[in-house]
Parts: sequence; C-alpha cells; structure tokens
Amino acid sequence: MRNRWAVYVFLAVILLGLTAVLLYNLPPVNERIGWRLDSLRNQIRHAINPPEQAVFAPVGAANPGEATTDPQSVQLSPSAAPDETPTPTEHTSTAPPLPSPTPTIPFTPIPGTTILSGVVHEYQQMNNCGPATLSMALSYWDWLGDQRDTRAYLRPNFQQVDDKNVSPSEMVAFVEEQTGMKALARVGGDVDTLKALLAAGFPVVIEKGQQPHPGDWMGHYVLFTGYDDIKGHFISQDSYIMPDLPVPYENLSEAWWRDFNYTYIVIYPPEREGEVLSILGPQADEMHNYQSVADKARREISSLSGRDLFFAWYNLGTNLVALENYAEAAQAYDRAFNIYPTIPEDDRPWRMLWYQVSPYPAYYHTGRYQDIITLGNQTLDLAGGPILEETFYWLGLAREAEGDMEKAIYDFQKAYEINPSSTPALQELQRLGIEVP
Repeated sequence: MRNRWAVYVFLAVILLGLTAVLLYNLPPVNERIGWRLDSLRNQIRHAINPPEQAVFAPVGAANPGEATTDPQSVQLSPSAAPDETPTPTEHTSTAPPLPSPTPTIPFTPIPGTTILSGVVHEYQQMNNCGPATLSMALSYWDWLGDQRDTRAYLRPNFQQVDDKNVSPSEMVAFVEEQTGMKALARVGGDVDTLKALLAAGFPVVIEKGQQPHPGDWMGHYVLFTGYDDIKGHFISQDSYIMPDLPVPYENLSEAWWRDFNYTYIVIYPPEREGEVLSILGPQADEMHNYQSVADKARREISSLSGRDLFFAWYNLGTNLVALENYAEAAQAYDRAFNIYPTIPEDDRPWRMLWYQVSPYPAYYHTGRYQDIITLGNQTLDLAGGPILEETFYWLGLAREAEGDMEKAIYDFQKAYEINPSSTPALQELQRLGIEVP
C-alpha cells in the first residue's frame, strides 16, 4: 500500500510540474510573471558573482606602436584622418544619403509649452522597452500595431533567446522597412533640439541610462511628447514607470542622457522630411553630427570626473568609431576602461557592452583581437548566457582574424540564432560557405 501511495505522489508531482511548465509558457502567463522569475534569477546570480566587480583591463595593440600608448598620456587631435582598414559588413550601409538640410532659415521662436496628443501608452513586457517605446511613437502617426508587432521584428527569437539589446539602427530599420514612415537617429541631442522637434509636431525617442536600484544600471528608451518651460521639464511616455512622466531639463543632460551619447530618434512622414532636416540644420549630416559630438565629448572630458568622465571618454570613442578613426577611438576606450575601476561599485554601468558595442570595431581595426575576445567573454558572462548577438558577431571576426575558424563559425551561428534579422552574421556565414537553416 505504501509503495502504491508513493507512486501516486510521485506521479502527482510530475503532473504538477508539467502543468506548471505548460502554464508558464502560455504568453499571457509568461508576460505577467516571466520578468519576476528573471529578476529573481538575476538577484541570485548577482549575489553569487557580483557583476559590478568585473573589470576589463585592455592589453594593447597586436602591432607595437599602433595603439599601445599609455592611455593616461594620449593627446587626441580634434580631427584626425580616418583609419583606412576595411569596415566589416555590420557597418556597411546601403541606405541613400539624406538630402542636404535646408540652408539658413529665419529663426522662429517656439512656444513655452507644447503637448502632443494621440500617443497610446504601453507598459513594456519583459526586456521590451525598445519595441514598446517604438510602438508608442508610431501610434502618434496612427500606426495600428503594438509592442508585439515591433518585437517580432526587433527581437524575433525572444521566446527562445532573451536578446537584451535593441539598437537605434534596428529601430530605424523597422520604421523604414515595415511602416511606410521614415526615421533617423542622431547623437549629441540637447534640450533646445528636443523642444524644437516637439514644437513642430514630432515626438522624439531618446536612449538613456537608468538605475532603479544601486548597482543595477541599464539602458532604457523613453518617448518625449511635450515640454513646459514654466515647470522646466519634458513630458515623457515611459514604458517602465508611467505615462506623462515629467523629466526635468537639467536631469536629462546631467544624469542619464550622457550615458548613451545623447542619442535620439525622430520618426516622420516622408513628405515632412524637409521640416526635420531644417530643424536639425548641420546635425542632419551624419558625419558632421559625429564630428561635432566628438568635440562635445572632448569639452566634457576637461570638466568631468568619476562616472561622468567614464561616459565622456566612452562617447568620444563611439563618435570616433563612427568617423572611422579607429586608432584614437581605441585609445579613448582605453581611457574609459581605466577609469571604470575607480567608480564606486554601486554606480558602475556594468551592462555597458550589452548596448554600446563600438569598442569591438575600435579594437578590431587596430589588431587588438585578444582584447575583443577578453571583453566579449566577460560581457557574455555578465549577461548570464548567450543572449547578445553583437558580441558574438565581433567575437567571430576576432577569432577568424586569429585563425580559429571553428570558434569563429560557432560565434557567427550564435549571433544568427539569437536574431535571424542579424544580417551581418548571416553575411559572414555565407562568405565562409556555411549553410544556414
């Protein structure tokens, strides 16, 4: 009799376990509790192996003298010539150039308050602030989808692999390939530019840092739909916190927007492109934009310290990579990574390489393949699993450069598996003659 009851209990436990797994994988259930379980797993992992304690120490260039100068003594010139190393496929753009911005136009004062209506607010599903914010921005232009539709393109394998990063370029690609609208992403935004775009009727997506708890820095997208000069704040639609969340002007620049190079995205109907370019003026030209924001980072470097100085050096590297000045970009990143250990652990942006991957091309084009491998492996370890397509892509390039073709192919395959829309990884596999299912 006891054996029979033991069998019944065992079968009941198995049945309950299977039922729990089936229920958890139902989309409505997973969307409600999945993030709680993910948060619990992260807390346990962080307690065992605190990610903020991980420190990357750059080794240096493969060729002596190429980029091995002591980073503390580097003097970066205002506009050095671009490096001529061929650029990997990830940085090849087939998009037509934007038309030149309208020449100097008369200055038109903007109102002291602007509030744009018509945006449908959405609270994000797990790790889905990018798709949610993008769908909110599109709703202003009467697009009828929601974050599930944007997620299907931006994070196509989200149920199998939790891709943590959605880049501005991916969001722009979605808009232009899937909606009939146009979009552009620029860096170096400021309060006046945001206000001018909003006053003209264009909501603006910004990418910024966020730290809900000590030691928990992360990237976040927010949609701005208005401003109020009397109160001194923007009005934002935040998928993580609430609709109509006030963001003080000074808090925007000083605290969190610098973390992402002051990046912003504007969506607009094709017939209104001239208005957007006129508002942006010289910043509409992409290369001018990166050069001017590199200069902005240099100015900030001279006046900042600690965590803010880390971001200023990192931003300088990012802008120099965009200008294909890889040698000086690598040195700027070296400076940033050398500052990182001096930041208090609770304030360290340990997820940085989840979102901003330009150190990889900077080191790749200066022959620093081992630095890519070390940094990439550390980044994947901090992520808790194989979930970052960009990191695998650059690991693949670095390992191929070092002659380790077996691991290179594995890395490209992982990048493609995480995001089948990751055409750079697909192109590399096709170049190597590897069949893709």
